[in-house]
Amino acid sequence: MTKIRSLRTAALIAVAAGVLAAGLPVLSAEAAVGDGTPADSNISFVGRWNKTNASAYVPYWAGAYLRVGFTGRTVKLRQRNTIQLWASIDGRAFTSFTGSSTINLTPTALAAGNHTLIVSYRQVAGSYTGDAVFQGLILESGAGTFAPPARPKLVEFVGDSITAGATSSQLAVTDYGFKVGERLGYDHTQIAIGGMCLAETTDGCWAQETRYWMSSGGQAGTDPWDFSRYTADGVVINLGTNDKSHGVSAAAFQATYTTFLTRIRARFPNAKLFAMRTFIGRYATETEAAVRARNAAGDANVFYVDTTGWLPSGGLSDSVHPNDAGHQAITDRLAPVLSARLTTTPDPTTPPPTTAPTTPAPTAPAGACAVTYRKTGDWGTGAQFDVTLSNTSTIPVNGWTLTWSLPGSQRITQSWNSTVTQSGAAATAVNASWNAVIPAAGSVSFGFVTDSPLGGATGFALNGSPCAAAT
Repeated sequence: MTKIRSLRTAALIAVAAGVLAAGLPVLSAEAAVGDGTPADSNISFVGRWNKTNASAYVPYWAGAYLRVGFTGRTVKLRQRNTIQLWASIDGRAFTSFTGSSTINLTPTALAAGNHTLIVSYRQVAGSYTGDAVFQGLILESGAGTFAPPARPKLVEFVGDSITAGATSSQLAVTDYGFKVGERLGYDHTQIAIGGMCLAETTDGCWAQETRYWMSSGGQAGTDPWDFSRYTADGVVINLGTNDKSHGVSAAAFQATYTTFLTRIRARFPNAKLFAMRTFIGRYATETEAAVRARNAAGDANVFYVDTTGWLPSGGLSDSVHPNDAGHQAITDRLAPVLSARLTTTPDPTTPPPTTAPTTPAPTAPAGACAVTYRKTGDWGTGAQFDVTLSNTSTIPVNGWTLTWSLPGSQRITQSWNSTVTQSGAAATAVNASWNAVIPAAGSVSFGFVTDSPLGGATGFALNGSPCAAAT
C-alpha cells in the first residue's frame, strides 16, 4: 500500500501555534451559551479537538466534527484562513465548501425556525495544508444556538488511510466509520492517519501503538490525549494493511495487537472492542488470535469481525482503498454488527475461577435446556444471529456444546463468545474458557454472522440432548 502520510507536520504545528498566537479574546463558557462562539456550550465538538484557545478550536485526526442547533434562516462559519470542509444542515447530504474568513453555509436562506448543523473539516494530508481553525458561527440578528439532540453512544474507529476515507469522494465524511456512526445515530470519531501501521517499525512507519495515545497523533506535537474528554462505548480497529510492507512479522503483529487491545481496555473499561479483518486479508489469523487471547484472559467484550466478502466487485479505487461504493457496502455490513453488540449489556470481563473441583461436578439432566435464537441484523446478503442458551435445571452445566441445523446452504462467516464450526448444514458451538459453566437457572449467550438472511434453524441439542427452542 502506498503510504499516504496524512499531514505536513510543520504546517500543522504552525496551525497549533497560530491558535495560541491568534490574539483573539478568550471567552468564558458561561458567557458564551447560545452565541455561536467556540466556547458556546450548545456546540458539541466530537473527536479530538484542541481547545486551548477558547476563541479558536482546532480538530485533530480524521472525521472530527461539530454539531449544533441554531435558529433563524442563515448560518455562516468564521474561519481564520483558507479551509475545505463539509456541512450538513437538517440531515441533508453533506456539501463541500471552500473559503476563508467567512464561509456562508446557506447561500439560499432556510425557512425560519429551528435547524441542526454538522461541520467536518478536511484533514491535512499530502499537499493539502488547509487551516482548520473554527472561530465561531455567524447567525442572523436575533438568532441563537441550542443544544442538538443528544446521541446515546460514541464509537471510535481506529485505523489508517482506509479509515480516514482516502480516495473516497468526501474523504472522512464518505468513509465507513463516519457513515456507520451517522446511520446508527451515534457520535463517532476516526483516529486515523494515512500510511499508519499498528506496530512500530525500523523504517519509521507511524504506528498506532504509539500515536493513538497522543492528542494529534504527532501531527501537531506529541502531547498525550486526555482520555477523560470522552468515553467510547465501542472501539473499532482496522489495522494491518500497512504493517506487511514494513516488515512486521506475524508473531510481532499478534503480540502488538494483543497489547494494544489490553491498553485500550484499560482506558475504556466498559467499551466493546471490535478487531476487523483487514479488507485484503493481511494478518487475519493474527488479528483473530489476538482477540482470542483477550477472550481467554477473561475479556468477553472483544470481538473479531470477519470482513471476508464484504467488498463488492468494483468496490476499490485502487488495490486497497474502498471507493464510495465500497465504503457503502462496508457500512451495510458493519452497522448491524455494531448495533446488535452495543445495545446489549457488556458481559463480565473477569473470568470465572478455573480451579478444577476435586470431585466430578454433577451434570444437568438431559433435555433441561432452552434456546432463544434471534435474528438481530439483516442486510439482504447476510444476517446476524444472537443465541441465548438457558439451563432450566437445578444443577449447573459444566462445559457445553450446542448443535443445530442451519437452513438451506447458509454458511457461518464469523462468531463470538464461542467457537463455532460447521459441516454442511450441521453447526456446532463450543463454550469459551470463561463461559464454560451455565449456572442452574442461568444462561450464556453467543452470536454469529451468516452469508444469507435465512431464518428457521432447527434441531437444537445441548451436549447431545434436545432443547426447547424459540426462533
